[in-house]
Amino acid sequence: MNWNYYYILIFSFLMSGFSMGQDYEIIDATIELYPTNFSSAEELSKFISRDFTSEEEKVRAIYTWIIRNVTYDPEEYKQFNYNFKNYRERNSKEEITRKKVIQRTLEKGIAVCEGYAMLFERLCELQGVSNYLVRGDIKSNFNDIGRPFKKVHMWNVAMIDGQAFLFDPTWGAGKYNGKFIREPSYYYYKTPPEQFIKTHYPHLQEDTFLTEIFSREDFASLPLLINEKLLLSDIESPSHGVISSMDEDGMIYFSIRNIVPSAISYSFGNEKKSDHLFRNRRRNSIFNSRAIGKRKPADLF
Repeated sequence: MNWNYYYILIFSFLMSGFSMGQDYEIIDATIELYPTNFSSAEELSKFISRDFTSEEEKVRAIYTWIIRNVTYDPEEYKQFNYNFKNYRERNSKEEITRKKVIQRTLEKGIAVCEGYAMLFERLCELQGVSNYLVRGDIKSNFNDIGRPFKKVHMWNVAMIDGQAFLFDPTWGAGKYNGKFIREPSYYYYKTPPEQFIKTHYPHLQEDTFLTEIFSREDFASLPLLINEKLLLSDIESPSHGVISSMDEDGMIYFSIRNIVPSAISYSFGNEKKSDHLFRNRRRNSIFNSRAIGKRKPADLF
């Protein structure tokens, strides 16, 4: 084996990753200098065209500007309600509404998921980046476990150098709990499909970008995973998000791979538990606790 070639190859891979990290830092720092509001998507797009050249750079710039400058406000749902008599009128009004949503998002700096996703879509269009909107369901709280599929959210797919990636600038901007808490994050930038599926399910199954079929029913029945590093494959049991305390003589067993905590806490119904008995089995952590109640949503892992 040619070891010199091997070392050069490994070094080149390391340098490539390091270079991309440096590029991201430069892009993010450049966006910090941009205005926080624009009169049109075309105006913001001119800034991006001036400063960036590759598809990767442009998409990163678009995502960064949106998550840093747009505030989630549920009152925006009331701004663009409309009725229509037929599909032709609906399509016409939808395009008009899309333009108004994008304009308001840029000028006011407020939006719901449609504003985030439509602005991302439009800026990609202006930069010549192939992309499309995705409507689908999400899982963000206990009440989402086990319920029927609903198209309640919107996110994006964009092609970078011929490869499709998943983006959710709404969730990347922060979280809403009575008020918007801005917490810019790149977890929802080019999110791997096996992580994205924990919380997002598209209207069309192929937009999961998973190699195996994963149905709406599968998505609905899963536990809610809030740890970003924890994958569905790490949960050995229970496999369903709705569990019964009547199982196993009142004991509920949790088996999670690759987790070795010093203490655990969880909630069952409205009651929070903590520091309960657990034991480790090789690479698995198995948590046992007696539960009260019947047919409650699964705990947050």
